[in-house]
Amino acid sequence: MDERLPEIPGYSVHSRLGQGGMAEVYLATQESLHRKVAVKVLLNANDEAFSKRFIREGHIVASLHHPTIITIHDINRLADGRYYLAMEFVGGGDLARHKGEVFEPRRALDIVRQIATGLAVVHEQGLIHRDIKPANILFRGDGTVVITDFGIAKALEMDSELTGLGIAVGSPAYSSPEQTQCQPLDIRTDIYSLGVIFLEMLIGTNPFRGASYTQTVMNHVQMPAPSLPAHISPYKALLERMLAKDPNQRFADCRALLQALDELDQPEHPDEPDEPDEPSEVELESTRFAPALIDPAPPQAEAEPEPARRRSPNRRLALWALGSLLLLGAASGTGLYLQQRIEITELLARGEQRLAAGQLVEPAQDNAEYFFNQALQLDEANAQARQGLQRVAAARIAGYRQLAEQRIAEEHLLEPEDDSAVFYYRQILGLEPRNAQALAGLNQVALLYAQMSESAYAKGDRDLARAYIKHGLEAHPDSPELLALRDQREQRKRSGQAPRPSAAPPSPRPLAPQSTSEREEQPNALKRLWNRLF
Repeated sequence: MDERLPEIPGYSVHSRLGQGGMAEVYLATQESLHRKVAVKVLLNANDEAFSKRFIREGHIVASLHHPTIITIHDINRLADGRYYLAMEFVGGGDLARHKGEVFEPRRALDIVRQIATGLAVVHEQGLIHRDIKPANILFRGDGTVVITDFGIAKALEMDSELTGLGIAVGSPAYSSPEQTQCQPLDIRTDIYSLGVIFLEMLIGTNPFRGASYTQTVMNHVQMPAPSLPAHISPYKALLERMLAKDPNQRFADCRALLQALDELDQPEHPDEPDEPDEPSEVELESTRFAPALIDPAPPQAEAEPEPARRRSPNRRLALWALGSLLLLGAASGTGLYLQQRIEITELLARGEQRLAAGQLVEPAQDNAEYFFNQALQLDEANAQARQGLQRVAAARIAGYRQLAEQRIAEEHLLEPEDDSAVFYYRQILGLEPRNAQALAGLNQVALLYAQMSESAYAKGDRDLARAYIKHGLEAHPDSPELLALRDQREQRKRSGQAPRPSAAPPSPRPLAPQSTSEREEQPNALKRLWNRLF
C-alpha cells in the first residue's frame, strides 16, 4: 500500500510509527545532530483551535525538565501549514505492550515510583496530566520510564473550561471517578490513574474496564478495588489510598505517595522448605513388594569352614539383587502407567483452575493453554485436554470480541496498534480465520471510516477524506464501499471537479441488537467528538 512520507526540512523521515485521530508520528533522523527523533505531525492545517492546542502541548512539555518526561527538541511548521513536534525517540515500547502480563512486585513498584517522580514535577508546575495510561508510559532501552502525550494536560486554574461543558477527557479505563463524572479535577486524579496502572501490573488485568463506556464509568464510581492474592497483600493499603473514590482519601500529592513507597516494607518471599509429600499411588503400589525386597535374618547355622563363611554374604547379596530386579521388572509397567495417569490428571486439574480464573495464555507456563498442551504431550488422544483447548480458544475469542466492541464505542478503530478494534478482530481471525463476527466487525470499521470520509469531503477537506479511506482500507482492504469511494475520489481529482457530497455509505450494522437503554448509554455526540480530537 502506497504511503507517502512527509518532507520535513532538516529531517530524514524513515517510517510511520503510528497514528491517532488528529496526528501521525514518524521516525526520523535530525540531520544537524545525527540523532533519532519521533516527529508528531498534524493530519491537516485547517483546524486552528486544535493547532493552538498542539503548539501548547509542545510548550508545556518543553518547560518540564526531568528524565521521566519526554524531551521536546523542536516545534515548527511544514510547507503545507501543518505543525509538527520533534521529540525524543524512545525505542523500548510502551507499557500497553505488556497488557495481560503479571509484573514481579519489585518491578511494578519501581515503575510506579518513576512515574510518580515525573508527575511530581508536572504537578509542581501547576499542571495535571489527565491521561495517565499504559500507552502513555514509554520505556527507554535501559528500562527507565518516560511519560508522554501531554495533549490534554491543563493548568489547574483553567480546568473549568472543560468540566463546565460536561466533557470527560482522558481514557475511561484509567480515569478517576471525578474525571468520568466531569467534575473539577486536581492532581489527585493522576494518582488514581497511576493506582489503576499499579493494580493492573500486579494482577495482570484492569478490573474497572467494563463491556461498555457506561459500565466502565460506573465501575470507577462504585466498584471497590479487588482483593489481592496473598503474596501481594502487603500492597493492599497503598492501593486503597491511591484508588480511593473520594479524592480526599487519596495521597495529597505525589511527594506523599513517594514517601509511602519509600517506607513500604517490601517483604521477601523466600521459598518455604518443601513439606513431605503424601505418598503417591505409585509409591503405595510399590510397598506391596517391600517384604519381598527385605533380606530376612538368616537362621543360625552350624559352623562352616572359614572360606564358606566368607562367601555367604556375597551369595545372599546376589540372590537379593536378582529377586529385586525380577520383582521391579514386573511392577515397572504398572508403576510408570500409574505415574503418567497421575501427572495427566494433575495437569488437567491445573488447566481447569487457570481457565476458571481467566488465566488463558498468561502468565507463561502457568496458564490454561499451557497445562492442556502439556497433558496432550503425555496423551495425544486425551479428549478432556482437547476440549479444554477449544474452551480456551472460545474464551479468548469472546474476550477479544468484547474488547473490540468497546474500542468501537470509544472510537479507537485502528490505533493504538495493539489496543484497537481492528487489532482485536484480527486476533480473533488468527484463532478462527472465518469467524463471522470478526469479519463483520472489520466491515463495520470500514463503513465508519467511509462515513467519516464522506463527512470530511462534504466540508471540502480532501486530504482528510483520503486519509480516512486509506485507514479504512488498512482495516478492511476488500471493502467495496471504500474501494468505490477511493475510485470516485480519484476520478474527480483527475477531472478537477469541486468536492460535492455523494451518496452516504450504508450505516454500519451493530454486531448485536441493542436495546433502547443500551443506545442511550452511548456517549453523546459532543463527547465522541472531543475524544476524537484527543
